[in-house]
Amino acid sequence: MCFTLILIMAQIDLTEARLPATTSHVQLASRWAGQPNSWWARSLGYVGMALCVLIIGLPVYWMIIGAFKPGPEIYRIPPTWIPEEPTMRNFLRAWNSAPFGRYYINTILITLFGSGFEIFFAVTSAYAFVFLRFPKKEWLFLVLLATLMVPGQVTILPNYLTIAQLGWVNTYQGIIVPGASVAYGTFLLRQYYRTLPIDILDAAKVDGASHLRTLWSVVLPLAQPAIISFGLLSVVAKWNDFLWPLIVTNTRDMRVLSIGIYWLRVEEGTIDWGVIMAGTLFVVLPVVIVFLYAQRYIVDGIAAGAVKG
Repeated sequence: MCFTLILIMAQIDLTEARLPATTSHVQLASRWAGQPNSWWARSLGYVGMALCVLIIGLPVYWMIIGAFKPGPEIYRIPPTWIPEEPTMRNFLRAWNSAPFGRYYINTILITLFGSGFEIFFAVTSAYAFVFLRFPKKEWLFLVLLATLMVPGQVTILPNYLTIAQLGWVNTYQGIIVPGASVAYGTFLLRQYYRTLPIDILDAAKVDGASHLRTLWSVVLPLAQPAIISFGLLSVVAKWNDFLWPLIVTNTRDMRVLSIGIYWLRVEEGTIDWGVIMAGTLFVVLPVVIVFLYAQRYIVDGIAAGAVKG
C-alpha cells in the first residue's frame, strides 16, 4: 500500500503540473482549511511514507536474499545484506520437496473462479441496491452490512457441515462456493455507483437500454477503477487463503500454495529457511505481477478523481 501511495502522489503531482495556471490557483485556493503548504509538512509526509516502505519492504528484501543464501549464511551474525555465495539450490529443493506444480494448478483454479464469482455478485448486487426499486431495499442493505460484523471464523463450522452434507469435502466446489460472495464487495461498489453521473444513466434509459445493457455499457466502464480495486483485493485474498482450504481438504492433491509452504516446513524436518523462503517466493511473485499490472488502473482512477473541479 505504501508503494501505491507513492505512485498516486507522483501521478497527481504530474497531473497538476500539466494543468493551466488558473486551474492551479483554484486548486491552491481550495486546499483543506488549516493545511499549510510548507516544505516541512510535505517533507514530513514523504518521511512517513519512506518509513512505511522501510518497515514493510525490509522483511520482503530479507526473504528475497534469504532464498539465494546457503543455510549457514542465513544464520550468520552479523547478517549479510547481499548474498556472498548466491545459489539456486534452494529453489530446486523447494520445488522438488513438494508438488508445487499441482499446488499452482489448484490455487489458480480456486482464485480465478472464487474471485470471478465475488466480482460478479458484487457488481450485480450493488447495481440492484442503487438502481432497482424493490420493497425493503434499505433494510436488506442493513442486513448485508451486519454480516460485515461477523468474524469469518464463526461461519467455518456451519459451512463445513453444509459442505459435508453435500459431499463436497476435498473438492474444488467445496473450497470455492462458501466464499463466492462477500458483503464488502457489494458495499464498496454500491458506494461507488452512487457517485456516477445520473444524467448518463437517464440518457441510457431514454434510449431504451435495459438494465443489463446499462450495467454492461454504462456502469461497468465508469466504475472500472472500483471494480479493479476490489478484484485485486479478492485475488490476493483467494491466493493467500489458508484456513478454509486446510479444513475442507484432506489429500495432498487438493492442497493450495499457502498450505504447501506449511507442509514444506514440516517435511524438511529441521527447518531450512533458505528452502522455505524460496518456496514463499513461488507464492508471492504471481501476486506481485498481478498488482504491477492492475495498479495503473487504480492510480489513474484515483488521480482522475483528485483533479476534478
